[in-house]
Amino acid sequence: MTDIEERLVVALVRGAHGLRGIVRVEILTDRPEERYAPGSMLHREGSDEPLTVTWSSAVADGPGWRIQFREVADRAAAEALVGAYLEIEAGPAAALPRGAYFWHEVIGTTVTSTTGEVLGTVRDVYRSGGAEVYTVDGGPYGEFDVPGVRDFVRIFAPRRGEIVVDTAALDLAPAGARRGAGDPERPKAPRRRPGPRRKATS
Repeated sequence: MTDIEERLVVALVRGAHGLRGIVRVEILTDRPEERYAPGSMLHREGSDEPLTVTWSSAVADGPGWRIQFREVADRAAAEALVGAYLEIEAGPAAALPRGAYFWHEVIGTTVTSTTGEVLGTVRDVYRSGGAEVYTVDGGPYGEFDVPGVRDFVRIFAPRRGEIVVDTAALDLAPAGARRGAGDPERPKAPRRRPGPRRKATS
């Protein structure tokens, strides 16, 4: 039996497509072509029952992928998967290239400013516009989002517990700070788009 704690989430089932058991998934991996390739074995979160990919394809007219599993024979079975996270085993094949990280390695990392001020820890990771965004909380600025691009992130080393961001570029204000009369409107950090909180993935 596989240790469920040693799995990585790679997809979220968003809907059923057609009558032959095909599901439409939200991509929660950097390598969908590899993770969803025919012959790959996925698991529903919390289950040891295999879901063997027999066919997959990127959605041509929108985001996501469509996947067909050997064990899912019809639309009713596909609809039963809607809302489920799909996982892979985190074995040697899940290794990442140098400089890349799994999301579960990023969550919990301490975030500091370029002057050494502790700003909080990473509580969540999600994607927006093709880039990763890190939700930070627990510090003097309350909860804020950091787009994972060089304009905002100066050092990114989760495995040694270090993420350094540029607070001036993020234009952060202390939690609860009020704008005085006549002060210009401060731009806000990008907020999380609606939807479920995403889980650690590759």
